[in-house]
Amino acid sequence: MDRRLLLLGALLVLFLVFYGVRAATRQRLTLRAAEVTRGELVSQISTNGKVEPQTNFEAHSPVSGTIKALGVHEGEKVTAGKLLLQMDDIEARARLASAVAALKGAQASYDAMLRGGTQEERLSLTSDLNKIKTERDQATRDLATLQSLLKTGSASANEEAAAKQRLDAANASTTTLEQRQGSRYSNPDLEHARASLADARAAYAAAAAVINQSNVRAPFAGTVYSLPVSRTEFVEQGKLLLQMADLTKIQIRAYFDEPELGKLAVGQPIKIVWDARPGRIWHGHIARIPATVINYFTRNVGEVLVAVDDSGGSLLPNTNVTVTVTTQSEKDVLSIPREALHTENGKGFVFVVHDEKLHRTPVTLGTINLTQVGIVSGLYEHDVIALGSTNGQPLTDGAPSRIVR
Repeated sequence: MDRRLLLLGALLVLFLVFYGVRAATRQRLTLRAAEVTRGELVSQISTNGKVEPQTNFEAHSPVSGTIKALGVHEGEKVTAGKLLLQMDDIEARARLASAVAALKGAQASYDAMLRGGTQEERLSLTSDLNKIKTERDQATRDLATLQSLLKTGSASANEEAAAKQRLDAANASTTTLEQRQGSRYSNPDLEHARASLADARAAYAAAAAVINQSNVRAPFAGTVYSLPVSRTEFVEQGKLLLQMADLTKIQIRAYFDEPELGKLAVGQPIKIVWDARPGRIWHGHIARIPATVINYFTRNVGEVLVAVDDSGGSLLPNTNVTVTVTTQSEKDVLSIPREALHTENGKGFVFVVHDEKLHRTPVTLGTINLTQVGIVSGLYEHDVIALGSTNGQPLTDGAPSRIVR
């Protein structure tokens, strides 16, 4: 029994000696470290976008034809009303002349119907009416004379009946002509004439529009930024002839991935960069957020309209840019590098370096961006925290360490 106790005691002494030696000779971790800092913490999202004018004017060929003249060159600034382009419009002018003639004819026909016919028709009707009235008056006198003669036996009843028939016929013809003079055309006739007049007006407007579109003028002051045709070139109907816009008033259509849309709001500041102008930064703000999500190549995105505040005409339409939106900004915030943060069971912690040892310290998190983490509680400004070991060894609570300077 005593031997066993002695053996157990000897083993315990050996273990304590081994542990003490190991603790005394334990290798120190070589660390990369950083200080807890206080300052502004900004959360941002970057994506791609395309520049487009706020108000864009496009001219398309109204008919197939030849470019007769060009009054501008690509990139030229123009004033409102300037003649930009002319097409050969001989056929268009011929169609306009035909439309004018048809319109005048339809208008004349409609006006004539409202007045009861043309002047010639009205004069003829008046003449016929006067003639039949004269015949009626004569028939009235003849009937009166025969009735007097019938009383004395100088005329027969047959003669009286024939006179009455002639008077009745004259009265009927008079009534018919008077009705024609007062209301010659029916409502359906007038509606048909009115519809024909409307068709003629529409045809004239269409022909006039072709003339106007064949002679393209600047609707406002701006820059002709696209001119894909040349003089004497034959173009098909509908072909794009030119594009112009006020390049001092542009916007960007930015494509944000679906998970990021909930962080966006109208008015949030935007930073814009263009690879063609390195070092130059433009500024803007979100003018409109999307109402739906669309497919954009392999991505599900929302189209966000960004108003550019300081373009000055230096951003060109249809160029591809990178936009960065600031979704959150906090001042006077404690923050640490994101790589210093560790999580376990949904809770955050860091390793504070103090007295050449690591101390696992729980923290309450605030705003997080791609590189920094805001700290609400658990740390103090200038605390030194471990980012990681230089040789990839895991960090553990209480491990001896030294910092690489």
